[in-house]
Amino acid sequence: MYYTGRQRLLDLWYKSAVIYSLNVATFMDGNDDGIGDFKGLAGRLDHISQLGVNCIWLLPFYPSPRLDHGYDVTDYYDVAPELGSLGDFVEFSHQARLRGLRLIIDLPINHTSERHPWFQAARADPHSPYRDYYIWSKNRPHNSDSGVVFPGFQSSVWDYDSRARAWYFHRFYPHQPDLNIMSAEVRDEIYKIVGFWLELGVSGFRIDAAPFVIEEVRPDQPIHRRYEFFGELKDFLSWRKGDAILLAEANVTLEEMPKYFGNGSRLHMLFAFLVNQYLFLSLARKKAEPLARGLGRMPKLPSLGQWAHFLRNHDELDLGRLSEAEREECYRAFGCEPDMQLYHRGIRRRLAPILKGDRRRLELAFSLIFSLPGTPVIYYGDELGMGDDLQLPERWPVRTCMQWSDMPSAGFSRAEEDSLIHPAIMDGQFGAANVNAAAQQRDPKSLLIWMRRLIDARQSCAEVGWGELTLIETGNPALFAHRVDWNGNTTIALHNLGDQPSEVRLDLETGEAERLTEVFANRTYDADSSRCEVCALDPFGYRWFRLDPLSR
Repeated sequence: MYYTGRQRLLDLWYKSAVIYSLNVATFMDGNDDGIGDFKGLAGRLDHISQLGVNCIWLLPFYPSPRLDHGYDVTDYYDVAPELGSLGDFVEFSHQARLRGLRLIIDLPINHTSERHPWFQAARADPHSPYRDYYIWSKNRPHNSDSGVVFPGFQSSVWDYDSRARAWYFHRFYPHQPDLNIMSAEVRDEIYKIVGFWLELGVSGFRIDAAPFVIEEVRPDQPIHRRYEFFGELKDFLSWRKGDAILLAEANVTLEEMPKYFGNGSRLHMLFAFLVNQYLFLSLARKKAEPLARGLGRMPKLPSLGQWAHFLRNHDELDLGRLSEAEREECYRAFGCEPDMQLYHRGIRRRLAPILKGDRRRLELAFSLIFSLPGTPVIYYGDELGMGDDLQLPERWPVRTCMQWSDMPSAGFSRAEEDSLIHPAIMDGQFGAANVNAAAQQRDPKSLLIWMRRLIDARQSCAEVGWGELTLIETGNPALFAHRVDWNGNTTIALHNLGDQPSEVRLDLETGEAERLTEVFANRTYDADSSRCEVCALDPFGYRWFRLDPLSR
């Protein structure tokens, strides 16, 4: 699909995309050392392409001490040796392209590892050209204890470096000093990084911690956000590769969101964190009102902008935008034990355990995000209903090895179990003995096969990615109903969040369509008769209808 504006024909491929997020290190081991790598990933690309997605988002794969899952980078121009080489990346990129898969890679540019050569040079010499790459203070700032991101695991945002004889700023862990976005040299370096990976076949970047990237930080002074940097980065991106995109992690207020899009001049996409949180509140209450409220509050997007909708990702399920009472409701429903909760704001569980493995609710949740205007994002393993390992610290429980089969180490690796990057989950309700790709590939009723069908349905309804949302009043508090319209096409979706059967009447305007097609049932209705059609929904049921437009 294309958008014509200012006499340019733009390929807005991201509006029709379905994104699959994965971590190379935990996806597939190709050399039997217990760590996933690009060779292993390339060998499993058919699993991804057969799923029906058309874009892969790779979590950080750069050289790193891996104290923060690879977000502590020591070299932005290379691949971590344990994951392969640049040659392996290029071969993987080539194989992905042959399957019609675009690549988005993580861009963690808010901070580096303290072991990065830039920081080592900066701390060693106050006159080093790299000194200004970071943020320093001669004295401990008065506000050093405010603004921590990881309560309970982080006590300050300023730490003293004895070699530099100065305090340095770190929005996250002390081993991750923040880069200084006010430095022209830092900005130029970011452009070089982006340009480097574009040349290797990348189609876009997911900007990690976007609100903190653009912070102008000075000791004991108010922090300002330099939103215009995203416009500068987009301009650079457009000149190098016209259809490359920027997707940002920005869990910010409603008032701030438009500043990230800049009326189409800045970022292409934002994750819809607010919708995600209200969706889980709706699932907890088994009522549609919270989700409808959240969607109703979202700002109108510029024509080039897009929301990225998700259920879970590699971090905690962040509920920080909900009220304390609403957050407690979600805790009671989905993470009642203290070790299931994190940072006083989130839940550190995967989707399937959150929903207690209830297939009906898993389908309902996925159907909801796939039917909303925007681009759906799937976290690896959720297409199987994988579980988590709560024995791992902080955010790590949801970052376990992909479960390919019921073989030792879940088919992820042939290395000894104690050599694995993470223990493989083998036993229990969500272990590989019960949940794995090989078994679900053979089972026509499996979650994996159903996910393929859902993605196919989403791809056949282009208006969902491009259109405008209208909520439909049903009079039933458990029923969430909406329609999406674009270019003369309409999809209507009905979702029953309750545990009791529900009914609703479709109310179409006279002459609006010739007939309706029920997407999953492959059943058609005459529009005149369907106007009064009573639609029954099972507990946690869903139905999609597509309006076939009048003949022109």
